[in-house]
Amino acid sequence: MSHASYELKAETRERVGKGSSRELRRNGLIPAVIYGDKKAPISIALSTKDVTQRIHAGGFMTTVATIDVNGEKISVLPKDYQLDPVRDFTLHVDFLRVSADSRVTVQVPVHFVNEEKSPGIKQGGMLNIVRHEVELHCPANDIPEAITFDLNGLKIGDSIHISHTKLPKGISPVISDRDFTVATIVGTAAAKGEEAEAEASEE
Repeated sequence: MSHASYELKAETRERVGKGSSRELRRNGLIPAVIYGDKKAPISIALSTKDVTQRIHAGGFMTTVATIDVNGEKISVLPKDYQLDPVRDFTLHVDFLRVSADSRVTVQVPVHFVNEEKSPGIKQGGMLNIVRHEVELHCPANDIPEAITFDLNGLKIGDSIHISHTKLPKGISPVISDRDFTVATIVGTAAAKGEEAEAEASEE
């Protein structure tokens, strides 16, 4: 299941630099760049409101979009963006030009299901997430929104590896030389023992 594609209208930017970026932002636009696919990068300006809405809607980095640059429609995948840390609006976006047969490397979020069916968690254990995202090689037009791991039957001390999920066809992890850990179920008894020792040493 992936987010539906969407289209953004853009205009090319003639002037590039700090001053022109500030001017764009005053006019409700943000600077962005489209690069890749062995073509020259294009500097564009996009509506800040449209882009910020898309980022907040989720799936921004895993959804191919179409950018209409003065009538030319270009398929892109967002590769990076900067948010203003104080005012939470978008400052800049980098887009990678993609085609139907492009393969891209993307960080895809991980989700966990059936927590209530894990004996380890029922006994008071905790899900310790080692990787909140997994880096995958994917076809540009078929990026999963998330990868799901099933916690059914897992006990304290169990580890969840990348092999515990079935990746869709044509998708492979970037780390291919080992079955890496995504999460573990840890007991809280170990933590309690350390706390008791700390209290004893303070007396």
